[in-house]
Amino acid sequence: MGPLTGVRVLEIAALGPAPFAAMMLSDMGAEVLRIDRAERVEGGEHGAPPPLDFLARGRRSAGLDLKRSEGVELLLRLVESADVILEGFRPGVMERLGVGPEACLARNPRIIFGRMTGWGQQGPLAQVAGHDINYIALAGALEPIGRRGEKPLPPLNLVGDFGGGGMLLAYGIACALIERERSGEGQVVDAAMVDGAATLMTFFHAAQQAGWWKPERGTNLLDGGAPFYDTYETSDGKYISIGALESKFYAELIEKLGLASEDLPEQMDRSRWSEQRERFAELIKTRTRDVWCEILEGTDACFAPVLSLEEASEHPHLRERGTFVEVAGALQPGPAPRFSRTPCRIASPPPHAGQHTDEALADWGVPADEIARLRGSKVIA
Repeated sequence: MGPLTGVRVLEIAALGPAPFAAMMLSDMGAEVLRIDRAERVEGGEHGAPPPLDFLARGRRSAGLDLKRSEGVELLLRLVESADVILEGFRPGVMERLGVGPEACLARNPRIIFGRMTGWGQQGPLAQVAGHDINYIALAGALEPIGRRGEKPLPPLNLVGDFGGGGMLLAYGIACALIERERSGEGQVVDAAMVDGAATLMTFFHAAQQAGWWKPERGTNLLDGGAPFYDTYETSDGKYISIGALESKFYAELIEKLGLASEDLPEQMDRSRWSEQRERFAELIKTRTRDVWCEILEGTDACFAPVLSLEEASEHPHLRERGTFVEVAGALQPGPAPRFSRTPCRIASPPPHAGQHTDEALADWGVPADEIARLRGSKVIA
């Protein structure tokens, strides 16, 4: 039973960061009911294997037509017995549907209304389309990432969508739930990816203003500029990572690499980092990744092999920790973080849209005859 057991969440189906937030809440034990658009529900698929949409794991799905007044009224009735509702549309969409924060808080003054957008609820860009790359670009998080003399490199969509988006929303909802225990009142959580990406850059703003983070991309300690904090190709075309920042760890790296007797430049002599890098690259390419694992893994040289998605799940450390779990035959990262007293689990595989409409609505207090009537009128699917 996870730490959020007993918390009821309504998720209005969206893309990317909002489902990630709902997944985080579900992984922590919350009961999440995903409201899918009625037109997304297809007949005859309930016996099919679960979809490989891991972000949708751990909850049930009900198909509901929010373009009809009866659908809106049904959702507001569900809000009355919910703790949280979360959505990921452009500002104003939920209000136009009739299920915005004002309407939901009127029905349930304790509801936490979580909102996930790229640019936020206010500001000159609030209504403009965008994606992760745009939000992190404006926030100053994209420009520092990449090699010296090359263009910025998108770090997948980890910084905006997930780290600065969905996880920020889940964190905000958890904070609001704690505050509600004191005040007894709900509130709106405005989570914007541009804000989250900027927050993730807090350390680097301090470092630049302190003078030790240089504005030129790829020339610093943590951006691939330092030869002792980088990746290197091995003789079999694979890669290893080295992160020996501290002097004692750097000394161990040099010893394990067999370079202790060589006259290498001083570790922090930026003017000679290129020499260090060339020597490291030349040496590391003489052996396979597995051989370097035998030499460096488990030491304080700050080393790890660069593993693929498939390889990561097979590493002994991650296998022992149970970092990856199998649900309905599909391997995926398990819930995190861990709790000593209230362990978390993935409640169920991802649902098909509308797969649980009848049973979920019944569990949320909708009478059977009303469910039948709503289905007959195609308000639910």
